[in-house]
Amino acid sequence: MSRKVKTAATKNDDENALTPKLRFPGFVSAWSLDPLSEVLKEHKLKNTDGRDVFSVSMESGIVNQIELLGRSYAAADTSHYTIGRRFDLVYTKSPLKAFPFGIVKQCKFDGEVALSPLYGVFTPSNPFVGLMIEAYFESPDRSKAFLSPLCQKGAKNTLQITNATFLSGRLPLPTQTAEQQKIAECLISVDELIVAQTRKVDALKTHKEGLMQQLFPRESETQPSLRFPEFQNAAEWEPDMLENLCTAKISYGIVQAGPHVPNGMPYIRSTDLNSELRLANLSRTSDEIAEKYRRSEVVPGDLVFSLRGNIGVSQVVPKDIPVANLTQGTARIRTQGPSEFYLQALRSQPVQVRIEAVSKGSTFQEISLEALREIPISRPKIDEQQRIADCFTSLDDLIAAQTRKLEVLKTHKKGLMQQLFPSMEDA
Repeated sequence: MSRKVKTAATKNDDENALTPKLRFPGFVSAWSLDPLSEVLKEHKLKNTDGRDVFSVSMESGIVNQIELLGRSYAAADTSHYTIGRRFDLVYTKSPLKAFPFGIVKQCKFDGEVALSPLYGVFTPSNPFVGLMIEAYFESPDRSKAFLSPLCQKGAKNTLQITNATFLSGRLPLPTQTAEQQKIAECLISVDELIVAQTRKVDALKTHKEGLMQQLFPRESETQPSLRFPEFQNAAEWEPDMLENLCTAKISYGIVQAGPHVPNGMPYIRSTDLNSELRLANLSRTSDEIAEKYRRSEVVPGDLVFSLRGNIGVSQVVPKDIPVANLTQGTARIRTQGPSEFYLQALRSQPVQVRIEAVSKGSTFQEISLEALREIPISRPKIDEQQRIADCFTSLDDLIAAQTRKLEVLKTHKKGLMQQLFPSMEDA
């Protein structure tokens, strides 16, 4: 009788054991759900030797403050700053939009650096468990779920959480060092692929910036420093006002967003220009409102320009958006030549400087339609415009393709994390 009860209890314990969906061969032990204090120990070593001050960034990790921010924001005397050493875990306690309770990062450099005394700095029991903890906190959802019950909001929305309270939080972790190492090595390999792909994307963007500076006239100049061989002896570029280079008067968007209608007319807001324009991502308005504001419609090939907030950001309406309205804060530009040429011209550094110069406002900038119409643009003959447009279209397509590969890798890592860590709902 007792044997049957024991067997049933053992089976029930196995079903409730804290284990991930995906495991490396040879590991069967249940994970633990212990306080972080079991694997992290706070150290309070101070920066008495004047080490360089490092900052913590969600994207860049723990890096030199001057290299990251362009200047030092440290106090004149940094002797009370905490030392950060290789493999240490750092908890910032500084709210970010996606991480309202702060971020956790691992030191991945040789030597020692100085870190803000506001940070919590902890030494892990081994490098592998430290990297696992960092990876766990890369998810906004997991980070919020762990930190929200531990944090209190103080005056001016500051976070109130002691290092001891942080260490009291419970995290699912494997009990065997060998399994921790396997998972850490897997995550490291994925991170290395992400870093390599990020560098590839950054290199392409840098290449494009260099081409932009050469293929478009620089500030106070009307001729570019580089022209394609077939146009070396072609006519010089001619400057003119943007309005004179359009087939229709530059007009502003007038639709007021909403009410949202699932199958209505799509409309483009200025914030939509911050990412790739896609029909599936656009909100829609009623046919009644769409008919009322038909004069603000755009079609494929039109340029949409942001007049407010993200001022100067622009995109070409793609073919998959046959027609759309524009909301207030945007403008339609319908050019005489290839729209891709004028898109890049508007993005060129001298034109961006001019746009910034004629915009108004301190906390919320905007540019008037009149000022936009008078923006000076230099352009060559139509065949050279098309050649430049084709060049940048090909380059943008390549950047987009490599960026998608980067996003696939990041998505792959997120998927791995969901399988390599047990769900806290099962705890």
